[in-house]
Amino acid sequence: MDFGKLLLKVVDVAKEYLDSSKNAAPSTQPSRPAQQQQQQSYSSTEEIYRTPAEWRAYFKQILQSEFPSYTIREDVKVTDLAGNVSDEFKLYKTRPNQVYRAEWGQPYTFVLDNGASKAVVMLGDGHSHDSNVKYLIARMFAKKLDIPYINFYTQMENKRGYVVERIRKFVK
Repeated sequence: MDFGKLLLKVVDVAKEYLDSSKNAAPSTQPSRPAQQQQQQSYSSTEEIYRTPAEWRAYFKQILQSEFPSYTIREDVKVTDLAGNVSDEFKLYKTRPNQVYRAEWGQPYTFVLDNGASKAVVMLGDGHSHDSNVKYLIARMFAKKLDIPYINFYTQMENKRGYVVERIRKFVK
């Protein structure tokens, strides 16, 4: 059993334990805000509230099992793909073109590689992919290199089937 499958098994056992203990006695933990409780109701079998490390392990396991013909690299610096370059981009509608350096970009969470970089998978929360300059720089350099930039928001469910199908659209 590989590490990803083992980790998912441990998480499942822990969830079962927590679910059974909720029924046994009232919880002394403070309740989640209403918005979080509502979002939780959208989840059927997979909990969407995960730590960044849990999200990373979840996506890594999916990439390894569903895309075995690719080498999966983690935390890849933008400069590892683009080099120590700078380029002029218009990242914000309200600002003119500015020069941005590749080293300022958010490292790519995962890069799918099979001799050449075929796609990047980026995990982010909030509006990071749309407004955070580090993510925007990373996206623009991926675009410049003609490498698909596949972003996922960690406040969403990201069910396995959705994740796999979305990545397959880019790495045929």
